[in-house]
Formats: sequence, structure tokens, C-alpha cells
Amino acid sequence: MKRMCRWGTMAIMAGLVLSGCGQTPKPNLVIPRETPDYKIYFSSNRDGGRELFRMDPDGEHQIRLTNSSGSKYFAVVTLDGSRVVYVNNDHGKRDIYSMAADGTDQRQLTHTGTDEFPRWSPDKKKIVFISARDGNREVYVMNADGSHQTRLTRTEAEESDAKWSPDGTQIAFVSTRANGDEDIYMMNADGSNQRNITHSPGLDWNPFWSPDGTRIGFVSTRDGNREIYTMNPDGSDPTNLTLNPADDGSGMFTWSMDGRSLPFVTIRDGNREIYIMNADGSNPRNLTHTAKAEEDDPVWLPDGRILFVTNRDGNWELYAMNKDGSGLVNLTHNPADDMRSLVTYNESGLDRKN
Repeated sequence: MKRMCRWGTMAIMAGLVLSGCGQTPKPNLVIPRETPDYKIYFSSNRDGGRELFRMDPDGEHQIRLTNSSGSKYFAVVTLDGSRVVYVNNDHGKRDIYSMAADGTDQRQLTHTGTDEFPRWSPDKKKIVFISARDGNREVYVMNADGSHQTRLTRTEAEESDAKWSPDGTQIAFVSTRANGDEDIYMMNADGSNQRNITHSPGLDWNPFWSPDGTRIGFVSTRDGNREIYTMNPDGSDPTNLTLNPADDGSGMFTWSMDGRSLPFVTIRDGNREIYIMNADGSNPRNLTHTAKAEEDDPVWLPDGRILFVTNRDGNWELYAMNKDGSGLVNLTHNPADDMRSLVTYNESGLDRKN
């Protein structure tokens, strides 16, 4: 497998309270709108082990939620902000847990020691995840309470990056089943009708649904370096958005809530900086401008700001800024490393190439 997870211990962002707005393009699709009513979830080693914390959008009221052996990371919050699913890596044994948003009612959902990267379905009834319990990494699904754990893919290849469509009817994922190269595949939510939608001579990974489900963003090396593309859900109309000789797919990228903008990480200035561009790739601009630091993993907050991690203070901290780069604020202010993953629409977390 050619993939590595850059932030294997980064934890989690934002339990949102979301509601539909306007017409929905597909049945059961929920289009989010901006709201100040949410919490930010993150992981920190400030107390020795890597535990999950929660804080208000302004960084106040930082509360530790977990306190047990093992490193907690990849926490993902339901769309309504009511429940969190996360991974506990205890001495190399990775299992999936869930808890209420305030840290109570913690439950172990899997017991194989090989399970990670869980993601809630939009209706929060199911969890898709990756497991190596049968010898290689495959896509599985289970009910929210951990029951009926079902294997959806059955190959000798490696599967990863399983992500629900916004309406919950499809799952995009990455597989090496075609000649050992990473391609993006699609299947129905029950595992049927699996098909390759990229067919590229390069590597394709990190499928990321637009909020209305009409486009999928992804990273590809088909042009010789990492670039950010979008395509239709059937793989048609692949479009290179970045078109730059530097690596533009070396870090996180994500859609804005209205689907019009994409913040992304690029090294075109010599270090990792956060840029933003229009959804068609036009008007890319640098938001961070920190030549002696590294910025990474931008994600939209429910109030319309962008959350990201940076080591500009000598350790990794969580910062937030407006979408034009103004209003920059350090949210964590702690000498330990504070990390995050993401929750945007129906999608969270990331298993990505580095």
C-alpha cells in the first residue's frame, strides 16, 4: 500500500447542528448552513497520553472527554452533534468506540484490534469503517451500536478512504485492486455495484463529496505531481483545479458549505501554506503567509471560519481564521501538541497520502 496517514494521531473537529435549506437535490440530502451552535473536538497529549477534548468555538471551556489507556484519535461527530465515534489505539490494537457528545456513555463497538477510520452515515444509523480483521484492509459497515458488522469489499487488495455520499446511498472508496495502483471506486451503501470511476495511470485518492453530492473532489498524480481534481460521481468530467508544478494535494482540502470554495494545502511557496480557490479552480490565494512555519489540515467550521493546525508557535496548535485569512486566533494556547481532524457535512477524518 502506497499510502501513509500523515496525522495518525490527530483528533477531531466540530459537532454541528445542521438543518436543510432550500430544495434538496436528492432524497434525504441535508444541505448545511452556517450556525454558531457547535463544539470543536480535538486530541491533545497535554495530560501525558493522547486524549479527546472539547471546546467552545472561541477556545473557551476546554474539557477532557476521555481518560483511559491508548491514544484516541479520528473522532467523528454525528450531523446533529449528539454522538462521537473515535478510534482507541491501545498498544497497537485499534478499535472503534463511541460516546455521547459530553463524553458520557462510552462504548467499545469493535474488538478485533484492526479497526479504524469510522464515519457516520448522514442519518447516524450506520458507521462505515476500515478493518484488517480478515488479513487485508477492507471496507466494513455496522449499525451505530456496533451490531451487524458486515464486510462490503472482498478482494486481496487494500481498500481505504470510505466516505458516504451526502444522501447516504453511495460509498466512495479507494482500492489497489487494479494493477496495484490506487483508484477511486464507488458502490451502493450495501456493497453492491462496485465500479472503478477513475481508471487513471497515476494514483487517485481522497475522494471528497461536494455538499450537494454532484461532484467529488480528489487528489491525483496523473499529471506527474499531486493535483486536486473534481469529477462527477460516475467519474466523468475529471477537471484539474490546481494546475501547478508544486504539490497541491499534499494536505487536506475540503468544500465550503455552499460548495463554492475549496481551501487546500500547497507547497508552492516552499512550505505548507493554506490557500483557497473557487470551486472551478480560479482565483487561488494564500491565506496564511507564514514562511517559517507549517500550516495544515484546513476545514470549515459551522460558523463559516476555517480551522487549521500550525506549528508557528513552536508546537502544533489549533487556529481559526475567516475565509479571507483575517480574524486569525489561536484557540488552544497549550505547550502540548493539539491536533484535529474534521467534520464537514456528512464527512469527517482523513486517511490520506503523504
